[in-house]
Amino acid sequence: MKLASLKNNSRDGQLVVVSRDLTKAVAVAHIAGTMQHALDHWSVVAPQLAEVYNGLNHGTVQGEFSFEQSACESPLPRAYQWADGSAYVNHVELVRRARNSEMPPSFWTDPLMYQGGSDDFIGPRDAIEVVSEDYGIDFEGEVAVITGDVAMASTPEQARQQIRLVMLVNDVSLRGLIPNELAKGFGFFQSKPASAFSPVAVTPDELAADWQDAKLHLPLLSHLNGELFGKPNAGVDMTFDFGQLVAHAAKTRNLGAGAIIGSGTVSNKQGTDFGTSISEGGVGYSCIAEVRMIETIRDGKPSTSFMKFGDTIRLEVLDAQGHSVFGAIDQQVVQYTAR
Repeated sequence: MKLASLKNNSRDGQLVVVSRDLTKAVAVAHIAGTMQHALDHWSVVAPQLAEVYNGLNHGTVQGEFSFEQSACESPLPRAYQWADGSAYVNHVELVRRARNSEMPPSFWTDPLMYQGGSDDFIGPRDAIEVVSEDYGIDFEGEVAVITGDVAMASTPEQARQQIRLVMLVNDVSLRGLIPNELAKGFGFFQSKPASAFSPVAVTPDELAADWQDAKLHLPLLSHLNGELFGKPNAGVDMTFDFGQLVAHAAKTRNLGAGAIIGSGTVSNKQGTDFGTSISEGGVGYSCIAEVRMIETIRDGKPSTSFMKFGDTIRLEVLDAQGHSVFGAIDQQVVQYTAR
């Protein structure tokens, strides 16, 4: 099934069930008023939501209305936990090579992960507000999952059973702030502003054959200023599946229902040392930083600029029939002004 949270006068939005084709929705306050409530009571609530979903797709429920992606919050407008991994080691390897730094062998067996800010996500059509272009504004196209309760020290297989929903994420990065933060030894903070998630979150069973081995096997499309920038397949070159990522996050702590775990930037090696741009016949990239890394490796310095005020980014996944699966994250970068 497909679920979304519509903007209302509350912090957590209104939970709605969305039709498979993303054209209709129905409010389900009598079942669960918010996404977090549904996740907290999943074993009871999920079958009821699934019944509504089936009725919505067959035109047998009352109260349906047109679904507008622009009216959506992120599926969880705020969450108890947001931890982002780096499952595509090609991305990590490029970063290290651009710095003339060897990548530790352990990166192939032990995932990288950081804890992001989860108290203030922005909607999938909300502007990306940044104080200065000098911060080095970049998008990062990723896949994420929302979990149920995950017990500490769960195995990857146990963790896979607790994956409730799948969605997309734009994990905005301020590249100009990252080096100084990492040099302090405490990791990302100011360099990771509010993330945005796709309008719709989807249960793994809805993805059918496109969800295998706890990976999404579909291309992630990114359009920068209306031009196709990347279409890497999220199921290719993913070193750690979501079961492994969730288990990694839960190694020494319990994860509460509603925890969000990200994949890191989707990146395909494409049979080359660096990957290949769309213009060169490849599948492109899911962030500007990778292009700049390749330019640095090849030319000694980057030539592609980071995002400027007025630039737009659109992230979307289409199924084999060309239908949007999660809806689209479609945002514009604007200068922040104090309110």
